[in-house]
Amino acid sequence: MQDILNDVEYEKFRKLIYDESGITFSNTNRSILDSRIKEMLRVKNLEKPEDYYALVTSNAEELKVMLDSVTTNLTRFFRNQPHFDAFINYVIPKVIELRKASGSSDKIIRIWSAGCSTGEEPYTIAMILKEILPPDFSFQITASDISLKSLMVGQKGFYADAKVEGVPADYLTKYFTKVDGGYQVKKDLMDTIRFDYHNLKNDSGLRNLDVVFCRNVLIYFDEPAQRAVVNKFYDDMAKNSFLFIGHSESLFGMNTKFEFLKTDWACLYQKNE
Repeated sequence: MQDILNDVEYEKFRKLIYDESGITFSNTNRSILDSRIKEMLRVKNLEKPEDYYALVTSNAEELKVMLDSVTTNLTRFFRNQPHFDAFINYVIPKVIELRKASGSSDKIIRIWSAGCSTGEEPYTIAMILKEILPPDFSFQITASDISLKSLMVGQKGFYADAKVEGVPADYLTKYFTKVDGGYQVKKDLMDTIRFDYHNLKNDSGLRNLDVVFCRNVLIYFDEPAQRAVVNKFYDDMAKNSFLFIGHSESLFGMNTKFEFLKTDWACLYQKNE
């Protein structure tokens, strides 16, 4: 199949996407970008890539739509269970222990699900916290993504039958309502999560975060962009806080202040001040 983009056009779109989001396309995944642009030309009823380039560089909303179209949103409830085992057995008990030891009156656990896709990850976190937090503690979850379509799915909180595979039966009964074609997240769980559009190249405005989940997102960035994102996380996080990244991702060799942490359940990173 012939590419829709010639070399000059490909480089213009590749650079625009990188400059605006940090997402990196190389020759190995050029075909993905080519297919996405071809689809957007069809949707927008445009003939040439240069017409679409002119549109996205002159219209901020169209640029958002394009960035949305080039992302891949693969997720599921309780994805990579060892991470959640570490979250349950080590991270949250440690956050509570340190909070109490410092004499702080702050009883709110602040969590960011960065690159939350269609919401399965933040809802998983919320269900766990509902189960394990002491009654005098509460939590706030911010769930963000660059994909507006994905965020809308998360905000609606409806998941088809196949999508809830992996949710424990008692959680499914407790936190979901069975409806035609799938399951609807109950309102009291939905109310614990704030879904928000966010481009990781920009400041999130979030501060004093106890835990950040940013899993299977850094793989889309080159090392300078990865480092910039990770350093922003560090600045946004509280003392003695924790960072989860994808099991195939690593900060090894990257110049960051995070410390590698190996628990009995999974490996993660800690801001240890």
